[in-house]
Amino acid sequence: MDVDGEEYHQNQVSIQRSLSPVQRASSVPHRLPHFTVGYVYSQDMMIHSSATGEHPEQPERISRIRTAIRDANLLQKMKQIPIRPVKRDEALLVHSQEHWHKVLAIQSMTPSEIFESEAYYESLSLYVTSGTTRAARLSCGGVIEACLAVARGELKKTFAIVRPPGHHAEPEEHMGFCFFNNVAVAAKVTQFLTPVRKILILDWDVHHGNGTQRAFNDDPSVLYISLHRYERGQFYPCGPFGSLESCGEGAGIGYSVNVPWPKKGMTDADYIHAFQQIVMPIGMEFAPDLVIISAGFDAAVGDDLGECFVSPAGYAHMTHMLSGLAGGNLVVALEGGYNLDSISNSSLAVARVLLGEAPPELPPMVASEAGTETVWQVAMEQSKYWKSVNPKACEPREEVDEISFSIPEILKGHRQHYLYTQYQMLQVPLMTKVYEERFGSQIMCTNDFLENPTIIVFVHEFGNLRIELDGKPTCDVQMENSYLIDFSKELISWVRKEKYGLLDVNVFPRPFASPLPVRMRGHKHVESWSREVLIYLWDNYIQLSGAKNIIFIGHGPGCHALMELMESRPVGMIRYVNTVIQVVGNMTIPLIPKDADELRAWYSKNSVVIVHPEHPAFAPDARLLKRHGRVLQIDESKPIKLIMKGLPLIQDHIRQSLVGTPQ
Repeated sequence: MDVDGEEYHQNQVSIQRSLSPVQRASSVPHRLPHFTVGYVYSQDMMIHSSATGEHPEQPERISRIRTAIRDANLLQKMKQIPIRPVKRDEALLVHSQEHWHKVLAIQSMTPSEIFESEAYYESLSLYVTSGTTRAARLSCGGVIEACLAVARGELKKTFAIVRPPGHHAEPEEHMGFCFFNNVAVAAKVTQFLTPVRKILILDWDVHHGNGTQRAFNDDPSVLYISLHRYERGQFYPCGPFGSLESCGEGAGIGYSVNVPWPKKGMTDADYIHAFQQIVMPIGMEFAPDLVIISAGFDAAVGDDLGECFVSPAGYAHMTHMLSGLAGGNLVVALEGGYNLDSISNSSLAVARVLLGEAPPELPPMVASEAGTETVWQVAMEQSKYWKSVNPKACEPREEVDEISFSIPEILKGHRQHYLYTQYQMLQVPLMTKVYEERFGSQIMCTNDFLENPTIIVFVHEFGNLRIELDGKPTCDVQMENSYLIDFSKELISWVRKEKYGLLDVNVFPRPFASPLPVRMRGHKHVESWSREVLIYLWDNYIQLSGAKNIIFIGHGPGCHALMELMESRPVGMIRYVNTVIQVVGNMTIPLIPKDADELRAWYSKNSVVIVHPEHPAFAPDARLLKRHGRVLQIDESKPIKLIMKGLPLIQDHIRQSLVGTPQ
């Protein structure tokens, strides 16, 4: 094994002395220090060095990092893991036989052959020396050992301070300063030798890790997430592979996540925003057994290649967030980063977090327009594969907000006008400013709402907006061929024909209103606004009306809002409400809480839940409960048409619920 023998021994002796200040009696057993964090390092990786000494991928990259950690008195708190070269069979888990021989052949090249091949290697963004093969094998083997130490439970966290980097090396080709794909090989070896099966690789190097994504592009056991400069495929390694639409293939579709920054200059705020909206939600849903960070520090402040502005504190916060996954099993493997001060300061900040220190406080910050737009576009793409990604939560605000109207606001205005002109329905005043800001103009009632003995409360979001585009590149809308499908027209028409009162509640809150009040924060559902406004309407209007019969109809997201209202006002529901009709479609069926026995019994008798024929609730391994209510299937798979096809059933059920009651 390749170990810095004398230095390693001295380090262990100093650790023992620091932890044993009192002389040990001969009768007391000797105890070795207990480590939870380790590191990999060897000076032998510095023998790969450019002949001119001017290449950015220089040997001092790793020595400066180690020195920074040592000078901060942190190295003595970390166990040095013995390093070794990668073995042939390990490398072949990712790379081809030809590639293995190609890298090994470098060590046999004469000085004249190295000189003559300089142009060829420069075309691959590489340089080679007689020590390249050994350094590359040690670098890859070091990351393997760092991963195995964590996967076997010997340590919780490790830092592989290695070079040359690896994430650009593809199965068939070395390129971009990289010879073996260190992280990819280590992940494969770890899966092969340990019980670890699901691995998250987070690549924050400023360049896309084309080789790593290629290695796992069709593998659902490895989730690869990369944040990198892309610039429409013009930034290295160039091409469409690192685009937001490059999401894997075959069984691995959805398991490659790219956050492609459109320009230089991205900051802590942009990276933290991407972590909060994309990385962490997907990471928690994936639930890995091990997290590996491909830790390139070329997006750091001061790096001339990356030209971005991520601070050491920013890297510390990202590390801290990732430490919350996989039970804290985390490996940091060095990739790029070419400013020696930036890379050593950033690595030191990461090492502090690995050792349990809290990350430094970040100042107030807001993601850039380019950053928020990119994250929103990624969320739109990844929401196809991950339930936890919510595009609405990261929709960017345009700088023209003051002179613009959002499409939802225009549609709400149209609906308000339509309900007034057709049915003389009026806007319900909301006396609380926060509700008026979010829901003003979208809660309407008939003019007899407070006196009518029978009222229908219809809770829903928008209909479907069908848009025809001129073409994918521009996404320009053809207005004459675009329209709104309003599924509620037939229902409202019938309600008025029967002379029932109607309260129409659109629970889609207005975007970009004032922040959520403190008392409303922390609810488990994003629909907290919907829940709160329904409670407000119940307490201030519905319950105080003269109605003898109250019927609730929920549609789509409105079903969950209705359920939250029932949970909050169970006594009133049981006493005053005749029936609840939930048109769930293909969404999750909301459940009555387990501990609400009386409400559960009432709901199972006085509810109808309408779903499409292939709803998961009717899968062979599924089980319907009383808490689901009375669930009925309607032969219509399109959610937008479900309420229209189910209208006769809804009408019959409402009539039956009113039999023998005051009209």
